[in-house]
Amino acid sequence: AVILIFSYFGWALFLAGTVVAVFDTAIEYQNGRANIKNTSINVLKGFLACSLVGVVPVELYKLCISLQNSFSHDLATLVGASARKDIGKLCGEVLKEFFDMGAKANLLGIFALIAFAYCVIQIFFQNIKRGGILLIQMTVGSLYMFSVPRGYTDGFSQWMKQIAALCLTSFMQTTMLYLGLLTFPTSM
Repeated sequence: AVILIFSYFGWALFLAGTVVAVFDTAIEYQNGRANIKNTSINVLKGFLACSLVGVVPVELYKLCISLQNSFSHDLATLVGASARKDIGKLCGEVLKEFFDMGAKANLLGIFALIAFAYCVIQIFFQNIKRGGILLIQMTVGSLYMFSVPRGYTDGFSQWMKQIAALCLTSFMQTTMLYLGLLTFPTSM
């Protein structure tokens, strides 16, 4: 619902930006410097951007998460694990195998357990945080819809790079944790 509200807000800003772009072109036409072709291309860019600002970030994030899941499954198969599909079972197995405190109650084991727990909890909360950041980025993206029809696309292009970087970070961080969990019991 929040995405839909800000998508509608983006459409309203797009319409206002289109009206301002038309008036800017009319003023430039009076001075003899009008470029109707660039204005129409900028309005088309704004229309496409407004159509996709609420859809592309969500779909890109879903793609990154599904790629991370399939990549993690392939990593587990490559390492020789018994087709471990989710990170929860892997964490439990690593805890059972390596951190058996009855056998290894030494200082290194305790520090490794603390570091292990810190990493897993940190990545869990960072993934939740990234979902919130993605939602905020989508609301900010709708604010750029006023300037895109007028030809000011620098902010919007930087916004697209931030969305891609957010999705890539989510993919890489969870994949690196999974790879670390796979190699942790044999090579700490």
